Amino acid sequence: MFKPTIEETTFALGDRRIRRLGYGAMQLAGPGVFGPPKDREAAIAVLREALKLGIDHIDTSDFYGPHVTNQIIREALHPYPESLVIVTKVGAVRGQDGSWLPAQEADDLRRAVEDNLRNLKLDALDVVNFRAMGNPHTPSEGSIERQVSALAHLQREGLVRHIGLSNVTAAQVEEAQRIVKIVCVQNHYNIVHREDDGLIDALAAQGIAYVPFFPLGGFSPIRSAALANIAESIGATPMQAALAWLLRRSPNILVIPGTSSVAHLR
Repeated sequence: MFKPTIEETTFALGDRRIRRLGYGAMQLAGPGVFGPPKDREAAIAVLREALKLGIDHIDTSDFYGPHVTNQIIREALHPYPESLVIVTKVGAVRGQDGSWLPAQEADDLRRAVEDNLRNLKLDALDVVNFRAMGNPHTPSEGSIERQVSALAHLQREGLVRHIGLSNVTAAQVEEAQRIVKIVCVQNHYNIVHREDDGLIDALAAQGIAYVPFFPLGGFSPIRSAALANIAESIGATPMQAALAWLLRRSPNILVIPGTSSVAHLR
């Protein structure tokens, strides 16, 4: 029976080597990632079960809720095990109606980092991704020098250990790398949404992690007859097959599927 090596099942994120299958915490908030969950105890149970199953990488943000998801993570898991890496993102806030609004000035980014620190009850954040919002739904060109420089300043203050990027183009990655070390890129990518093929390969060559958000389609789950047929032929669910494809696609891919159900998590 095939047994993957430790190099195949783990990858470097900053100064840590973590398992490539992580957990995305977005679904722990209420509908539309806004407000509290219907069942807070169930959300807490999912997080605790994730760690029992060996998850050592949680992706979150203080604009999930807002504040709700990080507060649930703190309640469920603090004090955190040394093996756990918590990755958050900044660059947006939520409107009163649940809308996603850019918050990209230096003061906005400092406030967001401080909010994450407070709600997660941490002295420093393991990894902070800057979420570009030129186009909220897809990467769009435009300088991100000011924002990355602001995060680099917070890193020098000791509030941030490592910096990543989200919703960015290859040119923006190169611009950011001229300012500070970038440890990961988080963009929309999955088995049917493959615009970042070239970027993934370029990052792999540099030993930089690529973390696809919406690995299973996000708010519009992947539906494919071909995927369903492949999954059936190997005795898996379509979602398991879609995640396996990502893990096989490139060794630098870390996947962060999310769920609010313990059964679904397992």
